[in-house]
Amino acid sequence: MSVSRRCLCCVKYLMFVFNLIFWLGGCGLFGVGVWLSFTQSEFSSLPLSFPSLSAANLLLVAGGVTMITGFLGCLGALKEQRCLLMTFFVILLILVITEVTLTLILHIFHEQLDTKAQNELKSGMVDYETNPGLQKSWDSVQKMFKCCGVTNQTDWYAVRSTLPTSCCSAEIGPCKNGWNEPCYQKARRWLLDNITSVLIFGVCIGIVQIFALAFSLYMYCQILRAEKYLD
Repeated sequence: MSVSRRCLCCVKYLMFVFNLIFWLGGCGLFGVGVWLSFTQSEFSSLPLSFPSLSAANLLLVAGGVTMITGFLGCLGALKEQRCLLMTFFVILLILVITEVTLTLILHIFHEQLDTKAQNELKSGMVDYETNPGLQKSWDSVQKMFKCCGVTNQTDWYAVRSTLPTSCCSAEIGPCKNGWNEPCYQKARRWLLDNITSVLIFGVCIGIVQIFALAFSLYMYCQILRAEKYLD
């Protein structure tokens, strides 16, 4: 076996291992997304800007794309198919660019996104009395986080004369003095407290992605060189 063939064989199995890790990582992200969707299903009637639902949807999409990309990479490495390798490289490159772009957008425009999300939630409060699903979601949020309103309890006075009973610990009689903490900030804090491990996991997957890009491009070039030599 020639040196170039041994090198190609080594890269082939390294790429397969990296893509297997990549695929398993996608399964993990997808699983966390499913768990978050089910555990926060009571919030489903709230606008999608609500932090936990946005995170669940993001993890589901990221996990699904990662699983498909990892499968393509494993298949391309084992079959040594240039077409599969190039498809894998292009999809993964687009995925990495998208991840970096989204991270930058979230970092730069996080205040504007927070404001937009809060405004959407406040606008949705108008339908509290007429929409049973929305009412259940708001009551579940306020009971779970022991909070009241989007930014403060006075948000409710813009849409109704009294606070919902879910704003108070005692649900008997009218609620006059609800919890002081705002629901948006408390839910956001809860999300950030629970997402640290996911972020660490995401950084590890990012490193694997960079190696997979390098290996796939190198393997593609080696196969192309071998085909030209045989011709």
